[in-house]
Amino acid sequence: MDPIFVGKAITTETSGNVLLLPKYGNRHGLVAGATGTGKTVTLMTLAEGFSRIGVPVFLADVKGDVAGLAVPGTTSEKLQARIDQMGISDYRNEAAPVVFWDLWGKSGHPVRTTVSEMGPTLLGRILELNDTQGGVLDIVFKLADDRGLLLLDLEDLRALLGLIADERKDISTSYGLVSAPSIGAIQRALLRLEAEGADMFFGEPALELADLMRTTPDGRGVVNILAADQLILKPRLYSSFLLWLLSELFENLPEVGDLDKPKLVFVFDEAHLLFDDAPAALQQRIEQVVRLIRSKGVGVYFCSQFPDDVPANVLGQLGNRVQHALRAYTPRDQKAVKTAAETFVSNPNLDVAQAIGQLGTGEALVSMLLDRGVPMPVEKTLIAPPRCRMGAITDAERMQVRAGSPVGMKYDTRIDRDSAAELLAQKTEAKAAQAQAPAAKTTEADDGNGFGQTVKDALFGTKRRQGMIETMAKQTARTVGSQVGRQILRGLLGGIFGGKR
Repeated sequence: MDPIFVGKAITTETSGNVLLLPKYGNRHGLVAGATGTGKTVTLMTLAEGFSRIGVPVFLADVKGDVAGLAVPGTTSEKLQARIDQMGISDYRNEAAPVVFWDLWGKSGHPVRTTVSEMGPTLLGRILELNDTQGGVLDIVFKLADDRGLLLLDLEDLRALLGLIADERKDISTSYGLVSAPSIGAIQRALLRLEAEGADMFFGEPALELADLMRTTPDGRGVVNILAADQLILKPRLYSSFLLWLLSELFENLPEVGDLDKPKLVFVFDEAHLLFDDAPAALQQRIEQVVRLIRSKGVGVYFCSQFPDDVPANVLGQLGNRVQHALRAYTPRDQKAVKTAAETFVSNPNLDVAQAIGQLGTGEALVSMLLDRGVPMPVEKTLIAPPRCRMGAITDAERMQVRAGSPVGMKYDTRIDRDSAAELLAQKTEAKAAQAQAPAAKTTEADDGNGFGQTVKDALFGTKRRQGMIETMAKQTARTVGSQVGRQILRGLLGGIFGGKR
């Protein structure tokens, strides 16, 4: 399989093509560098390269310019000079096959998941709950599983919180202490989340991973672009969504070992947001997923300003490296330069620490994995230009791409089926109707000795003792609940990441 052309080496005594071998595309990667040094263009070049060899790509569009992948580029004198300098003979302007996504459904197809699939830990992170409040959220999910109640959207979660508030004493005895202030804090956090419009993220139809792993009839991989220019303003929601999606891939894709090319490339832009406030347990799980998801054919590429934005345990898993310029103006910058220099395989013809500060826009220090997975010595490289537009697209162009999308009919219309909120509302209405019903008159079959009332109590129960009908109904509910529960229990990493349908 043809390798992906990354750029042209321009080290003093070396001049050659720098390539990314498809069979090592799932060994993950890092694209780092200061603002304005060309990271986005590098991501677009890599995305196009993977797409051309039939590998689907998912990446977030934080600034709005990644959307340029959807339309062909235009040739200019400057661009042509760079093409000639690099000796690219097969360059042509062309668009990549693109599907746009958007959590709010405005700039792309809506991306949804259910509350149950998200799981209590990631949802608690989005809601910015403390440990005590997070424990109450764990109880909410456990209670929903035990009672066979589907948690699909935030309305279902609010209904469960109301149920727990009503039965707080009994639930505290069975599941653990639940305080009224904790319930109130979660409810207020839900209100804030809804005010930001994030409630649209929860519901159905939920995103199916197969729709992110499409290829076109001519064999190119589809590039899935998440509109994140507004989402990035809510860092916890942004990072938690991408982490949820990564965990879903980890849980649901089968083991495939080493392939000729990845099944999917997942780009995590602004990667520092993932690790900034993540507790140690969550970081450990992230490291585990990054380490193991390679065997499922998924390559994860982190993009951030500084290489040390990514913890060392995760950084060590990233085999393909592209380091754009860093300006060592502050002690923090100087430390980052030193870290970046130490992570590369040394090249005797190149002073890495010095070169990092002298790179121009579109230049980078690159080290890719060679045969047998050995990293190449770092090379100063001219990054190849993408074939698409290097800039934002118009609303009309975006709408035209959306109109031709193969998944629009599936996701653009929301579905609202009966779940926890509806079932609990029906139960409440039934109790209210029963309380308002007139008391049944004593029939002549009582014969004055209360035999009819005794039979009625045995069947329907009293205030102190449940009857036969109620006992049978509860047993049936437990059976049905266990069947439904098996569909909504969290998956392998459910305590941290979310759950399966």
